[in-house]
Amino acid sequence: MIKITINGKNYKVKEGLTILEASKQVGIEIPHFCYHPALESEGSCRMCLVEIKGVPKLQLACSTPIKDGMEIETENERVIEARKAVLEFLLAGHPLDCPICDKAGECKLQDYYYKFGLFEDRFEEEKPKRDKLFRIAPNLIYDQERCILCTRCVRFLREITKTGELGVLNRGKESLISIYEQELIENNYSGNLADICPVGAITDIDFRFKIRTWFLERKKSICPICSRGCNINIHFLSPSFPFKVEKRVFRITPEPNVKINGYWICNLGRYNYHYIDNDRILHPLKRNGELKQISWEEFYEDIGNKIKILIRRKKEEKIGVIVNLSLTNEEYETLEIFFNKCIPGTEIITFGKKSGKEDNFLLTEDRNANRKGAGKYRFKEKKIDILKFLNKKELVIFFGHEITEHCNIQLLSEALKDIKTKVLIASNKGPLINLVDYILPSTVIAEKEGSFTNSQGITQKFYRVLEPLGESRPEIEILTSLAQKSGIWRNFLMTRRAG
Repeated sequence: MIKITINGKNYKVKEGLTILEASKQVGIEIPHFCYHPALESEGSCRMCLVEIKGVPKLQLACSTPIKDGMEIETENERVIEARKAVLEFLLAGHPLDCPICDKAGECKLQDYYYKFGLFEDRFEEEKPKRDKLFRIAPNLIYDQERCILCTRCVRFLREITKTGELGVLNRGKESLISIYEQELIENNYSGNLADICPVGAITDIDFRFKIRTWFLERKKSICPICSRGCNINIHFLSPSFPFKVEKRVFRITPEPNVKINGYWICNLGRYNYHYIDNDRILHPLKRNGELKQISWEEFYEDIGNKIKILIRRKKEEKIGVIVNLSLTNEEYETLEIFFNKCIPGTEIITFGKKSGKEDNFLLTEDRNANRKGAGKYRFKEKKIDILKFLNKKELVIFFGHEITEHCNIQLLSEALKDIKTKVLIASNKGPLINLVDYILPSTVIAEKEGSFTNSQGITQKFYRVLEPLGESRPEIEILTSLAQKSGIWRNFLMTRRAG
């Protein structure tokens, strides 16, 4: 630790930091555009200029390392005037797009002007005209007029993805950022460019003109698309929004976690969020010739009595359970207690989602959110003869549709035809809906709390972000309520407490 002085106050900070990083650690804001903690310092925006005692010229806070005894001023008259001058130069060529810009409400240029600027405009010349709807990627629009040449996007593609699709072309006032020879950016992390752009120059087509950011709230969660367990922010419509809108979630952005995903997420995790609101199972259903809505209590009564009868007849092997690899650790523990310990003899098999293509960065081959967590409770995927497994079963419970990725649906339909009671517990509609007698709506990850263990063996806790849609319930709640109706409640509680 070394001692430094900022604005007349003494602080102890870790050696090796820059002035900007050290100031941030002690709660002092130094405005910046080009600096990003995951990218090399560029020093091109000049917004972070500070005064250092004994140094004649103002220095860049983003690239100047601190030294023991250093005295720094971040708010004196000289620094404030320099800051205003930088803002004035940037705004001289910036279009007055705030009312129609998607970045309004989270734009650094807008924020800094109100916080550090508020000067009278002296610019009388005509603002430069450049391309405003320039597609640089299948998912991104670039507005050259709004760009302040911070080069975050260029450095991201050079240093992080190492694909280098963008560059600064021309010189002086003609400088602009563009793709090379009209080759679009098509790497799996292009969506991050919209996040790191400090102004509205790069906007995401998926979010563009959908809603204003001040109508959204955001909360942290874990991405369930692969086994990496990237930390994310879910941006959802505020309950105070005055109009009725069916859509709740409008975008996913990364939440920094240096150990797991750094500051980024892949496009697969960013854009595959529509399952949260679309094609959801909303109510418990029972098939009596046709599907009819029932109450949860009716389901618990029916299946609880069925389990009770099979236990009384000592026919536990007539119960078959098919589990997926995307439940929480707490749900696997409950499944283990319910079926393996309280109803020993129950046959359980596990099916995960099929493997996908990894990209040697964040996206893993394993598309299951919690394979390692499932393995801790002995839920492991193995090759199995599904026809032999289903033979002579009287009750089969499916957790999710994953089995249909591994088994022919017609073959599965034939195998299930003679089974008396078939139950599906799932959040979204899928191919099993037409093959079962009971359909129960479960919550998606954003609607429950629990923990996942990722491919690195790191266990991460997450919390409820959204209220459950319709009558959906977490699997752990479904199992607990079913235990009360199936004659194993006392044993279930004792085993749980002992664990």
